[in-house]
Amino acid sequence: MSAARPALDPELSELLADMPLMSQLTPELLARLRLLPSTPVDDLLAHRRAVRREITVPAEDGAEIRLSVLSPAHTGHAAAPAPCVYWIHGGGMVMGDRFSQIDIPLEWLDEFGAVVVSVDYRLAPEANGTTLVDDCYQGLLWTVGHAAELGIDPARIIVAGASAGGGLAAGLTLLARDLGTPPIAAQVLICPMLDHRNTTVSSRQFTGTPGIWTGEMNAFGWHAVLGDRTGDDVPAHVSPALADDLSGLPATYIDTGSAEVFRDEDTDYAGRIWAAGGQAELHVWAGGFHGFDALYPQARISATARRTRTDWLARLLSASGTDGAA
Repeated sequence: MSAARPALDPELSELLADMPLMSQLTPELLARLRLLPSTPVDDLLAHRRAVRREITVPAEDGAEIRLSVLSPAHTGHAAAPAPCVYWIHGGGMVMGDRFSQIDIPLEWLDEFGAVVVSVDYRLAPEANGTTLVDDCYQGLLWTVGHAAELGIDPARIIVAGASAGGGLAAGLTLLARDLGTPPIAAQVLICPMLDHRNTTVSSRQFTGTPGIWTGEMNAFGWHAVLGDRTGDDVPAHVSPALADDLSGLPATYIDTGSAEVFRDEDTDYAGRIWAAGGQAELHVWAGGFHGFDALYPQARISATARRTRTDWLARLLSASGTDGAA
């Protein structure tokens, strides 16, 4: 007997009807998916007053990490330092690049005049263990170290990511807290991939059925990162749900869908932040599947989810003294 599952939002269900779905991810299929074209970032920038800059910074092991810096184009008098969105892309930690889902933080460039810095961390299985989150950390250190050059206010760094990028954002924020630097003003975790154990109710509900991201695909992604490590040797910076202590974290925004594999690990993470005395805002979008607002931004539920996220950031930035709008 198949598991009962929350129904999809009717509009999303209709949009999803023409999407080829799958339940499994294999090395052969991953190789084919990696050949798909990257998000055409130049098309997204064509109608914006924005400047793109490509940077390469060294990883801890000397490898090159690429960063894309997307800044508002200012004219006239010098602009005040802007908030920064440090963006970490999704893709199950096995695919995608720094332009994946980049339309999401570009909305914040439009809305707040934010500088968007997107990191091209190395992917599993070629990179594994802590390498992915360490790459993100090195990119963040470079960004903060060059804040004046980039026109960034170092007191308003927002770490954000979707799916695997949301999980890496959570791990990066834990790492920065534990190391004492750099300061992070907020984290925005969009349907984040937080728990390698894959044992929640929602994990089971979305295993054994085709989807955008299933329990089987989730297990594939985590195995690519961790290999056979499953217990105490898995660092919390890699699988943030393992963290014993969620105190001392910055303001946190978490959203997820009711009809997706990460629902329960995401809601649990918010609850544990509250239990530790922290501030988190949680939204569970009824009928939303994994990544619905990135895949179908035109849907009503997607527009609402994206607007709600932006409104939260507006409140956060207003409380910090200025919204940074250009």
